[in-house]
This record gives sequence, C-alpha cells and structure tokens, in this order.
Amino acid sequence: MIRISARSLSRGVVGLRALSTTTPFSSKLSPEQVFEREEKYGAHNYSPLPVALAKAEGIYMWDVTGKRYIDFLAAYSAVNQGHCHPRIVKALQDQAGILSLTSRAFYNDVLGEFQEFVTKLFGYDKVLPMNTGVEGGETACKLARKWAYKVKGVPQNQAKIVFAENNFWGRTLAACSSSSDPSCYTDYGPFMPGFELVPYNDLAALEKSISDPNTAAFMVEPIQGEAGVVVPDAGYLKGVRDLCDKYNVLFIADEVQTGLGRTGRRLCVDHDNVRPDMVVLGKAISGGLYPVSCVLADDQVMLTIKPGEHGSTYGGNPLGAKVAMEALRVLEEEKLSERSAELGKVFLSAMQKLNPNVVELARGKGLMNAIVIKPSDDCNAWKVCLRLRDNGLLAKPTHDHIIRFTPPLVITEDQLQESIGIIKSTVESFA
Repeated sequence: MIRISARSLSRGVVGLRALSTTTPFSSKLSPEQVFEREEKYGAHNYSPLPVALAKAEGIYMWDVTGKRYIDFLAAYSAVNQGHCHPRIVKALQDQAGILSLTSRAFYNDVLGEFQEFVTKLFGYDKVLPMNTGVEGGETACKLARKWAYKVKGVPQNQAKIVFAENNFWGRTLAACSSSSDPSCYTDYGPFMPGFELVPYNDLAALEKSISDPNTAAFMVEPIQGEAGVVVPDAGYLKGVRDLCDKYNVLFIADEVQTGLGRTGRRLCVDHDNVRPDMVVLGKAISGGLYPVSCVLADDQVMLTIKPGEHGSTYGGNPLGAKVAMEALRVLEEEKLSERSAELGKVFLSAMQKLNPNVVELARGKGLMNAIVIKPSDDCNAWKVCLRLRDNGLLAKPTHDHIIRFTPPLVITEDQLQESIGIIKSTVESFA
C-alpha cells in the first residue's frame, strides 16, 4: 500500500472544492460559444471531444458551466504532476519576474543549473535543451547523423535511421517521414530520405535492418503511446540494446510520453535495466506549465555538434529551465513513479475485468493504459468517451477503437477507485 502524505493527498483532491461535482466558478461563455469561436477562427486540424474547459487543478478540470471532471488524459501525459501544481506555478511566477529569455547568444545564471541537475539525475554527460517533444526527436536525429559521419565513418549523405512501425513522435516533416500512419503522412511528400521502418517488437526484423553498416540509429518508444499503448514483450528493449551494441548503432529512446514516472519508473527503459545512447524527454518535464524538451547523451555523441550547427532561440531559456527543475523535483520528492507503479496494477486489473462484450483487451504499465473497444453499430471508442464525459471523466480515443487512460500521477487510491467505477458503469451501459 502506498503511504500518501496529507500534502500529497490535498494535491489530488484539490481541497474542499473537490467534494462536489461542481464549483462556483463559471465562465461568461457557453460551451457552444467556445466551440463556435474555435471553429470559425482556428485551423481545423483537431477533433476535440466536445467539452469547453476553463479551469484545472490536481486531477480535476472544470468546464465553462462549472461542471467538474476527472482528467484521464493529462494532456497526453504532460501533466503527470497534476494541473497547476503550486510548487511548479511558484517557480514559474518567481522566475518570470526576474529573467525569462536571453536566447543562447549570452550565458544566463539558470541554464547551467538545469543542465547540471538533469544530467546528474539521469546519468548522462550532456543535455541539449529544446522546447517541444518533436524538436527533441529532430535533435536526436540530427545528432545521430552527425555521429554517423564523424565517429562511425558512414559516407556522407548515406546515414540511415530506423524507426518502428506505428511510431508517433510529432508532426514535422521528419516525423511524418518516419510514420506508417496515412493520416500523418498523406499529401506531405516528398519525404525525408534515409529513414526506414521495421515492425515494432520484432528483433529479427530490427537486426536485418541495422546490420546495414550505414545505419546511424534506431529510435523507438519503449511503449508505443499514440498507437494505443502497445507494450512490447519482456526483454525487447534489452534485445534492442544488444543489437545496437553488436552493429555499432545508436539506441534512441523516445521517452517523451513514457518517461518521468508515467509507467512506474523514472524512465520506461528502467523496467528493462537498459541505458540508451540518447534519451528524448518532453511533456511532463515541465509539468504542463511551459514547453520544455531535451535530449540526453554522452560526450561522444553530443559533442559532434559544434557551435552554430543546431539551436533554438527559446531552448534552454531561464524560465523553462526553472520550471523543469521544479517539475522534476516534484516527481522525485512526491514519489510519483512509485505511486504510478502501485496504482497502475490496481487500475489494469480492474480494466481487465470489464465486460468482454464491450472491451476486447486492456493493456498497459503503471498509469499508462488503454482499453480496446469491440466495435459495433451502437458502440465505438468515441461514443464511449462521450458517455464517460457525461459521467464526469475525460478521456480520448486513439485509432478509432482504443481509449487511452493516463491520469495525473497525483491521483489517490480513492480517486482511482471512483474513476474505475465511472469507467465500469459506462462500459456496462453499452453491454
């Protein structure tokens, strides 16, 4: 049983306001007005669940009418520490009034502190800070190519990077070029050369691909998130590490979604006791308060990039650096990885007992889980999510028939049981 301090408990329940399903807060806008304005003035590149949110704290979110919901998406695992964590908010407020941005044209007194903190925490020589998860992935690919030419000796413009099918690491042209999802790459060609796909969780296919002497790296999610929380076989990541060592290929772990406590360990690769050559972090590294990402690597890889060859105006800014350090301290000091590990077992066990006439499969690790909906005329993942919303819990489908469940890691056991009850009754309503 997890021991939860009074302070941690208050983070989950959000004080007395959490005792009811509504709050005195309300917006001047109606949900319909929110929907209509976004539709009129914004690009139509998302299909949001129809709920108009206006406030969030801990595991809870409120819409413009004051109705309260339990958040079971956590902004795709960006708010592992819970919404508006007071320590992270204070770090942002304090630094914002002192120094927010210098660019990398000058030194500042915060970046080095962050660099020392994060490299010592994760055990790497160097860190290269960026802003978004996809920028972290792009940075890792550039580092891999630099290393291939400068260290491995691959002929110029011949370096190959291998990815797993059904991966997702963003929406840039490079990310689209590595995708096997038509909705991600259709009408965006021509694509980045030098990328190759292999089936996920298939070591034989990986070996065949990376035995090519021009291979620079294999970039992989330890658990595939957008694909539907696809968990590989035990030993897969150890096999990846061994093959990369055998063929002198860099192992890049995309931990943007799986890292930072989400699966029950600081990094998801820690379950297999493997150390990648590069780790890409984002999302929860800043607790949902400010966009921060980074790539961790040792000197042999990181120092292949020289001044002027890669950078970002905002990457490593003092504001983001302070926020990220406090977000990481919260994860460590509130033992959110341990909570995720223990409560994840409770949650997955409950999901595996859902009505099999509606739910075909439940899978996951820690508090990163998904259920696969058995499609029918009356039931699909979207309809289930709409009814979950009506019942006070927010989740989102991925790939039509899968619902991902990733609540903030500050959730308490009582709140988890309440959430399980909502999910169970909602599923039963489709039986």
